[in-house]
Amino acid sequence: MRSGLLLGTFAAISAVPASVLLLLIVTGEASAGFALLGLAAVLIAGAALSLVWVWDIERLTGTLRHAVMENSEALAQSAGAPRLPPVERITRAIERLARTLAARAAQVEHLLHATETIVDRLPDPLLVLGPDRAVRRANKAARADFGGEIAAVLRNPALRTAIDRAFANGTSETADLTLRVPVPREVRASVLLMDPPLADGGRAILVLSDRTRERMVERMRADFVANASHELRTPLASLIGFIDTLRGPAADDFPAQQRFLGIMAEQAERMNRLIDDLLSLSRIELTEHQPPSERVDVADVTRRIAAAFEPRVLAREVHLDLELAEGLPPVLADEDQLEQVLQNLIDNAVKYGGAGGRVRVVATLAQPGRWPSRPGVVIAVSDTGPGIAKAHVPRLTERFYRVDKGRSRTAGGTGLGLAIVKHIVNRHRGQLVIDSEEGRGSTFSVWLPAVGER
Repeated sequence: MRSGLLLGTFAAISAVPASVLLLLIVTGEASAGFALLGLAAVLIAGAALSLVWVWDIERLTGTLRHAVMENSEALAQSAGAPRLPPVERITRAIERLARTLAARAAQVEHLLHATETIVDRLPDPLLVLGPDRAVRRANKAARADFGGEIAAVLRNPALRTAIDRAFANGTSETADLTLRVPVPREVRASVLLMDPPLADGGRAILVLSDRTRERMVERMRADFVANASHELRTPLASLIGFIDTLRGPAADDFPAQQRFLGIMAEQAERMNRLIDDLLSLSRIELTEHQPPSERVDVADVTRRIAAAFEPRVLAREVHLDLELAEGLPPVLADEDQLEQVLQNLIDNAVKYGGAGGRVRVVATLAQPGRWPSRPGVVIAVSDTGPGIAKAHVPRLTERFYRVDKGRSRTAGGTGLGLAIVKHIVNRHRGQLVIDSEEGRGSTFSVWLPAVGER
């Protein structure tokens, strides 16, 4: 009897914190040494509270048993009216136990509250599932990441299989998932079955650890080797060829040396731009799943970037028109990245719009219909260049994709500008729309949600 009571009390007090620490060890989210130390502390505290609680109950039971025995002896020795048990002693014992139990209950409540706080502040989404696989509890990270989409996440076939296997075998299970909403993410799901169940009936704990960053790094390494090596091969071959020429036939030809050195400087600058764009794209992709939180004035940023293009616009005899609507709301954005979007779009319009052309930059409130119904700001950059065939438009944001490779390289393009724009817009939970028609120019429009509308 005592062992069963002791075990039940111990399980009620220690199950949740011990389970969380075990899950952190299994998923590798915490150092094994520190997690085991915390687990030992939880178990010791739970055992101590359980022993004290059971001891108090046994003391009351002993007092009541002793009183009953005294009363039974009195009845056996006397044929008269039975004596009442020593009520004062029982009352005092009950009062002492009530005070002790109140103190113990407060300690347990504090421990449970601390456990709930720890679970709620874990950086990874954590869900407690009942025997019917329904969600009993969700921590703050789960509510923030998935909101009302938790049920949809649980319908993922790979996750359902892992949960069913954990319930069937009573073991910990893991599964790698790809979630598409609100942005593509790769997640490692860990399921830990609870035996005995938690105090609220929870039967399993599910942790969803975001592995998007790690997978992105792996893919970027492969992409860099495949694409960057190809793009760097041409300028490197040019540099090597000119160096050999300068060492040999042109060793004493000063005019040829000056001409070759100029070409070599252009090729070196091209490689430098390519490396800068690759590094920029890598940084953007690493944080694409984390939306920015800075309030940015779109009109101010647009005005500043347009002013920076004045020397180039004058040199190419391009007319740059800037139209900013009054009272544009701020957007939640990374100001440096928003500047990068505008720089790339205006730079493309100036480069490919043709000398003597016109570039128009417009920032307005989004109108219902084409854009999402919630409030937002649209920035559109238009040019009067030769336009782009419809067959090419869907692929313009691919890395290193060029409509006219020779023209792009001559103009100094790296083939990464629109890929950078696309990933920045994705991070801002916005939309990029490209409209173009051969012979009639192109328009690149970016929609960004207003503050409070993400």
